[in-house]
Amino acid sequence: MMRAIRAERARRAAEAERERIAKDAERIRARCQTLAGFVREAWHVLEPTAKYTHGWHIDAICAHLEAVTDGRINRLLINVPPGSSKSLLVSVMWQAWEWGPRGLPSMRYLTTSFNDGPVKRDTRKCRDLMLSDWYRSLWPEVELNRTGETSFSNTKTGTREGVPFGSLTSQRGDRLVIDDPHSTETAESAADRLATTRKFREGAQNRLNDQERSAIVVIMQRLHEEDISGVIHEVGMEYVHLMLPMEFEPERACSTAIGFHDPRKEEGELLDPVRFPREAVEKLKRDMGSYAYAGQYQQRPAPRAGGMFQRSDFEIVDAVPAGGKRCRAWDFAATQPKPGKQPDWTVGLRMLKVNGIFYVEDVQRGRWSPNDVEKTLKNVASQDGQSVTVRLPQDPGAAGKADAATKVKLLAGRSIKVVLPSGDKATRATPASAQAEAGNVKILRGPWNKEFLDEVCTFPNGQFDDQVDAFADALNELALGSSYTLANI
Repeated sequence: MMRAIRAERARRAAEAERERIAKDAERIRARCQTLAGFVREAWHVLEPTAKYTHGWHIDAICAHLEAVTDGRINRLLINVPPGSSKSLLVSVMWQAWEWGPRGLPSMRYLTTSFNDGPVKRDTRKCRDLMLSDWYRSLWPEVELNRTGETSFSNTKTGTREGVPFGSLTSQRGDRLVIDDPHSTETAESAADRLATTRKFREGAQNRLNDQERSAIVVIMQRLHEEDISGVIHEVGMEYVHLMLPMEFEPERACSTAIGFHDPRKEEGELLDPVRFPREAVEKLKRDMGSYAYAGQYQQRPAPRAGGMFQRSDFEIVDAVPAGGKRCRAWDFAATQPKPGKQPDWTVGLRMLKVNGIFYVEDVQRGRWSPNDVEKTLKNVASQDGQSVTVRLPQDPGAAGKADAATKVKLLAGRSIKVVLPSGDKATRATPASAQAEAGNVKILRGPWNKEFLDEVCTFPNGQFDDQVDAFADALNELALGSSYTLANI
């Protein structure tokens, strides 16, 4: 009895949907002339329980895919964070849109991912969308005549073939869609990564029906400097590159050949604050670690070991020897926080030098307001004691001088050095890099160790460098001392 009731309810719901579509068909077709409009209209078919949330990044991805459809682009690389609907847009919606609203049912797709799981998932979604009452009511001319698990075709010679990236041989297409060719589990393996990038260079390029008119679209999160995105840039392949980090970095603002410009203006402005609010982003950073977050969410991978510092350079010790000289170097947030935005990081790092060995003893790090910075500065100096030299940086200009003078007054009676930083950050960190490589830097075990090493060992490619600045300044103070020029307070 209940089964019959449920079946009747489903039948009535389907009938109501068909009537709604019939009454509103012209408006729906008109909105579906753009890919972004099609995404809005078709969303409920694939995600009936999830409310559609639009974002400008969806418009950006759709605009670049439309440029491929129009023939303005035939090589496209898209780097966006996980959770940006990238697979749904590129591997599912785009094909259904080209076959239906754009009237290109003869287009042949070859789709691939790092294994057959995503391939089967997206093939099924694309097939189910085209077989839905909604789609068939609006574009009845798209008739499927083969509907397999990893492939299907229509009566107008259009096809979709899905294969794992490692099996990308023999098949060809007008559209080669490469969606996450690297696995997060194997991207760190040099052998696996090399096999994937070699397959891309030697196998993907000749999988096209027409080298000039057919297109390759690569969409992925960054997992390593030498991943496929890295190879595209290193070799100089002529790909239009749409790069959208989770948090905006003005110096890396994306502009592309079709006239797109990242619309964000403020440092740290989020890509999609509705689906990824600030609290969620901060939790991702904490749970993933700075290395994984920098690659997957900021599209800026850095080597785990390499650059100016390597993890193997730093020994973690349980105690430090007696005697020696100590310095607490501060690196203050450069700007006042704007309403609704967190302050930048402020860091105070204490270092001990004994018999030519530098010990990082403590790191105080927080996103504090200016008032809290002053309280912390005074409290930490009191806890450190009179024997610890406090090193304060002074920003150039009258405002920097006044700010330094205020902090000096807070620390009256202590040994203070106020220094005008010179040279770039990497230059100032060079002595610290040399000392660490020589095995002369050790770290006192503490809860701050991981965040400190994550930042130092991704410098200068990491997202933050506040701890690096304080680390380098403390070491330079203890190693060079009087060779620094005091600012005139």
